[in-house]
Amino acid sequence: MTADRLQAAFWIGLGIALAWLLTLLSPILAPFLLAAILAYICNPLVTRIAGRGLPRVAAVLLMMALLGGLLTIFLLSLLPLFREETQQLLERLPDLLNLLNEDLAPWLYQHFGVHIKIRLAPADLRQLLTEHWDSVQSLLGKLALSAADGGQMLLQIASTLLLAPIALFYLLRDWPTLLQHAERLLPRHRAPQIVAMAQEVDAVLAQFLRGQLLVMLLLAVYYCAALALADIDYALPLGLLTGLLVFIPYLGFASGFVLALLVALLQLNGWGPVIAVLAVYGIGQIVESFLFTPLLVGERIGLHPLAVIFALLAFGQLFGFFGVLLALPASAALLVGVRRLHAAYLGSRFYTGEP
Repeated sequence: MTADRLQAAFWIGLGIALAWLLTLLSPILAPFLLAAILAYICNPLVTRIAGRGLPRVAAVLLMMALLGGLLTIFLLSLLPLFREETQQLLERLPDLLNLLNEDLAPWLYQHFGVHIKIRLAPADLRQLLTEHWDSVQSLLGKLALSAADGGQMLLQIASTLLLAPIALFYLLRDWPTLLQHAERLLPRHRAPQIVAMAQEVDAVLAQFLRGQLLVMLLLAVYYCAALALADIDYALPLGLLTGLLVFIPYLGFASGFVLALLVALLQLNGWGPVIAVLAVYGIGQIVESFLFTPLLVGERIGLHPLAVIFALLAFGQLFGFFGVLLALPASAALLVGVRRLHAAYLGSRFYTGEP
């Protein structure tokens, strides 16, 4: 076996071993994956700040403070929505049942022949909730604690919240050094090709992230303004939530849509707010799919819709929630390698059949 083939076999074996190890360690990788994503996104800005005379450690701390402030503002804008909507849902549930029985049920029976009738009287339900409100709150709290104690959810959340900032600090501080060490490990005669491929991957990811960030901001502005014009309660947090979670394909849109629909139903102003929410989110999905994403993200990634669905499922299965976040950018990076392999295959004697 020649040296090149031996070296190729070594790197292929090492890649397979690393993939197998990552699969085994996937339950504990969430904070490190989150830190790596944030470090890759924030490193250019940290480098620019440090280039103006500020020590890199100070630039990293400044960036982390900025991220923490933005996250705090976002959470503070969402907390009133979840707290008050949960309370309103329990308080207005009898009225909502009455609306469904009097309006929705006759319409379903008239157009589809489906007969739906909720037998529990709204007055009885309201009295039941009033009498046992403290018990309901206590039961929900105990169920949440029991679920957390019975599984690893609480441990995973705590480890992510504690480890992710620490990992982010060290990754941002040592990012240039880590890149230098990685470059030194490359085989010298292959290093220029690998570095060129890495630069191409970086260009694809940079374009993807910049375009996706602009799409998120435009959609957040659109949903906030459209929901406010439609007179939907909590238009600002709903718009921010929907727009900023668009980077999670399908899940982000679905979360905002379900919450907005619930808010519209709990306003109890007839079907007008519900129809308005359907129109706002329908138009938003069309604008995102056919205008913002093609123009701002472009087709540089070039993934087929089926490939997108498969990537989301595969990365989600391997790495959980943060695997879903990594699915599209990681697939875009892999696509660069696939393109190069495809070009090499078309130029090889195996494809042309030349002796």
